[in-house]
Amino acid sequence: MPQPSDPAAPAAARPNNVLTGALWMLASCCFIAGISVLARYAAKAGVPPLQVVFLRIFFALVTMLPLLLWRGRSLLTTSHLNLYLVRVVTGLSAMITWFIAIALEPVGKITAISFLAPVFATVLAVLFLGEIVHARRWAATLAGFAGALVVLRPGFLELTPGVMLALVSAVFMGLSITLVKRLTATDDPDRIVFITTLIMTPLTLGPALWVWQWPTQHVWMVLMALGPVATLGHIFMARAYAAADASMIASLDFARLPFAVAFGYALFGETIDMWTWIGAGIIFIAGVYIAHRENTIRRQRKAQQAGS
Repeated sequence: MPQPSDPAAPAAARPNNVLTGALWMLASCCFIAGISVLARYAAKAGVPPLQVVFLRIFFALVTMLPLLLWRGRSLLTTSHLNLYLVRVVTGLSAMITWFIAIALEPVGKITAISFLAPVFATVLAVLFLGEIVHARRWAATLAGFAGALVVLRPGFLELTPGVMLALVSAVFMGLSITLVKRLTATDDPDRIVFITTLIMTPLTLGPALWVWQWPTQHVWMVLMALGPVATLGHIFMARAYAAADASMIASLDFARLPFAVAFGYALFGETIDMWTWIGAGIIFIAGVYIAHRENTIRRQRKAQQAGS
């Protein structure tokens, strides 16, 4: 049985280490912002988004093969295969719509919209999981949607296909977040990322071959970088949630926006306006409050179960 300090232990068996979790999350934000920038660079070079999705997953799987040699068959062992299959469907839906959106719109703007994911997760938990949400969480959810209106400003700005796809991606991200949280209760972060990536790889090959374009050698290097960058970003995030309180970790996710804006400006000269920063901040604060309330309710339930 893994010891509590073992990173391969399930979440319930690990201590709450705030500093460790914060460092993992900040590193994750940097790397996940890097995924968007690399994907936008490849799209601008003429690589179809469906091909980018496959290569991002394929090179991520290649990156993780040494982990399989180290962990052996235990890395593939899970009692929740059905949950993984649902996670794959939601994750692929989020990823495909995200990569298409990032090919059409600036990195910072799409990143700002992605903060809606935990807001959508609350609504989806009510609709599909039967979760009871009280007034304060509903208020935070509505505040999150108000922040989205500040970012999108319908009637003042055009709701482009890229923006609409980013909203769809945020919905699937919200559902995917819920599934990952469930999986971390029993499976360690490395196993979650590896099994998900392993299943996704053959599923994305066919669509990629349908639109395949041979990149130049320089663009191949960018595409190959997607694998380790994406793998490390998601492993860092899973380890962050495994190491520390979920509401605290969620409060650091806003770091993705300055990372994305800085990368986008450095490579493409892209910027986002003040209203996008304000709207993203509103959405983010709402998401942090939702995570805080979820964590508070979870602790209360555990205390009640322990006392009964």
